[in-house]
Amino acid sequence: MIAGHFGLAAAVKAKAPQTPLWALMLASQWLDVVFVPLLIAGVERLEPVQGAKPGAYGGAVIHADYTHSLVGALVLSGVFGALFLGRYGKRSAAVLGLMAFSHWVLDLPLHRADMPILPGGGGLPKLGFGLWQYPAVSAALELLIVVVGAAMYWRAASAVAGEDAAVKRRAHICGAGVLAAALLTLTMNLLGM
Repeated sequence: MIAGHFGLAAAVKAKAPQTPLWALMLASQWLDVVFVPLLIAGVERLEPVQGAKPGAYGGAVIHADYTHSLVGALVLSGVFGALFLGRYGKRSAAVLGLMAFSHWVLDLPLHRADMPILPGGGGLPKLGFGLWQYPAVSAALELLIVVVGAAMYWRAASAVAGEDAAVKRRAHICGAGVLAAALLTLTMNLLGM
């Protein structure tokens, strides 16, 4: 789920207008941002699901035992929020930390049981409900999050614009841009790109 994370970030922006959209978008992907260098270093890995085409939507078991463990996600999210404390204040820092942790929460229903509780696993059961095994269902859920999030952002941006035609036009462009970018991301993800 990439687009769904962006969709939730757009929805949160509608409720936390003082928090920068770029920071919310980055927060929504923070666990994956940290995952990539660990993947390259061989610390975390992807294992293709038997029979899945390479790059297929939900076509891999993700062994992200540090970034996507429950405790690891909490720590990384706290660090992310703390990075913004001085510049944007307590409220935005908290919003950004929670947004970063929402990544784990949104991944839980989609991932197969590949999300450990403790970093490294610790011998405890791994979590995940496995909706990626049903691509149509998981894609529909992600699409719902994208559309609702973009609509909430668009509505909030239009309300902030007031009656000023130029500002209202810019709000419509931004709202359409958020929706288009999220839909394009979801489409590329579904096509295995």
